[in-house]
Formats: sequence, structure tokens, C-alpha cells
Amino acid sequence: MSAENENTAKLAEIAATELFTEFFWERSGPTNHDWPCEDQDRHDAKTHPCDVVYYYDEPYSPVRTYVHCDLKSYAKGTIRPASVKSAIESLAKQIACAEKSDHWRELHGHDHVTASICGLLFVYNHDGEYEADFQKNLININSESLHLPRGAKIFVLGPKEIFWLDNIRDEIQRMRGKRPAELPGHEYCSYYHPQLIRRANLQARTAKAATLEMLTSPIIILEHRDPKGSAKRGVVVFYSRKGETADEFMYLIDTLRKYELLDDNTSITIKTLGASPISSPTFQRAQQQYIEGLDGNAMKTDLAGYVNSITYSPMNKVKSTYSAIDLGTW
Repeated sequence: MSAENENTAKLAEIAATELFTEFFWERSGPTNHDWPCEDQDRHDAKTHPCDVVYYYDEPYSPVRTYVHCDLKSYAKGTIRPASVKSAIESLAKQIACAEKSDHWRELHGHDHVTASICGLLFVYNHDGEYEADFQKNLININSESLHLPRGAKIFVLGPKEIFWLDNIRDEIQRMRGKRPAELPGHEYCSYYHPQLIRRANLQARTAKAATLEMLTSPIIILEHRDPKGSAKRGVVVFYSRKGETADEFMYLIDTLRKYELLDDNTSITIKTLGASPISSPTFQRAQQQYIEGLDGNAMKTDLAGYVNSITYSPMNKVKSTYSAIDLGTW
């Protein structure tokens, strides 16, 4: 690999490190290494690559998820269906082998935990100019042809998803850096996994990280506690939709109620990115309509007060870019 290509590849590594640290993922084992293939005839390879492995504890099961990552850094004109398909097929082989490899487990696993291994293709657009629909690159990929082990998953984060998550990262750091700070230090923050019907959060204290399922959903909730130890808490709801209608905001408010976040001790802020120009008045209308829909006399109830106390704040877009030339001078 040329020095320029090597530096370009590092861009995805830097972006992923900065991103996933803010979502409380931990890195496990060495980076950028090859390890023996466990199925050389089928995979037509003696080794597989590994860029990096992250891990986090699952909230809804006593399992530790290991995220085996393939980090790609592409310029706008080089993101093509063939290259994406090839990367996913290679990642599927890596996951199939990781499941049964003692070598992989010695490098990246931990003792006394139940492990689940999944794959993540991280497609970073390092020039920030990719505007096309990345999902079209995935249309012709047949999941059955990947021969993944039963229950194994591969997630794909394209430029749009990475841009969204990077803006959440930037917003969290901006809020933490304000005077006075709008967020406390990392030790007082965790991502919120509600108790669900027939799906209990089993690790409320230890499972602090945002899971891949959360990162690829429209709602990401960061909970923060009072460093002084009071019962007060705050939540920041990062909402990826545009806020174009009162109905979608009413659905979001009702979701927060079902998640048991509407109470005396919780302050709630909803944040969006690239929202509709009328999202702020639309949200206010949604608050009013939600309360009116509860009951004819609901205006003076506790629940109405909780709904009215929710604040809404669109975020400013931030585009992180890194220079491959600068990397070469380190």
C-alpha cells in the first residue's frame, strides 16, 4: 500500500475511534492484523484481516457483543456497489471464522463472558462530498449467499449514518464543554435502555453503551445523572427524523411516556439534525395536541406539565474532515 493510501485508510480508523469512544464502546485486542482462516477451502484464503474489534455489554441479555470491524475510507467517486459487495462478502467470511477461531478469541475475547460476534462495515467518506443514496449499493446483496452463522449479523454504516452519529458526538462534546456545562462527565452518563414489555433490561448498571441496534435506530437517548447525587436526571433524545409533522412528534412524545421518562425528576431535551424549517412550531403544536388527545380536562394534569416541559433544539450541522497529507507528517 502506498503512503498516500495508507494515510487515507487511517482516516476511517481515526473517525471510528473518535465516534465510538463517545458511545462507550471499548477496543479489544490488537488492530490491523491478520489471523488464520478456519475454512480455507471454502473461503479460498489462508488468513483474514482485522482492522479493529470493539465490545460492549448488552442490556437485554447477559451477553457481551464483540464488533469485528472493517473500516473503509472512500472518496466520493470510489464508493461503488461492487466494492461495497466485496467488502461485505469478505466481512461475512471473517465473522464465520471468528465464531470458531480459538486464535481470534485469544486476541479479542474475555474470560467468563458469553460472547456474541457481529460484523460492522464502516464506510467513511473522507472528502465529505458523497451525496448519493448509499443504500442502493446494498440492493443486490443476497444475505443468504453470505453464509453467516445462525444468529450472526452484519451492520453497515454508510456516509449518511456516520455523518449523523458524528454530529451527535460533536453535540455531546459541545454540551459538555459549555460554561456552565449542559452535560456532566462521562462517568455520570449512559445510554438509556428502557424496560420493555417482555424484554427486561438485565444490566441497567453495567450496560452503559449505545448498542448497534440503537445507533441504527431513529432515537438515541443519552441519560445523565446529577454529580451531586440528587434524584434529578436529564435525558437528551437525539432524533434522526426531520420533524415535518405534529404526528411524528406526538409519536415520539408517547414513546418517551412508555419509556417512563415523563416524571418529576427528569428533564428532557430533544435534538434533531437537518430538521424541517418549521420543526420548532410543529413540535409546540404536537405538545398541545398530545395533551388535548389525552382527555378533555388534561391541561392541568401532571402529565401535561411533563409534556410541556420537554424542550426542543435543532442542532447545527458539523462536518468532520481529516487530511491524509497532514497524517503523513505526524
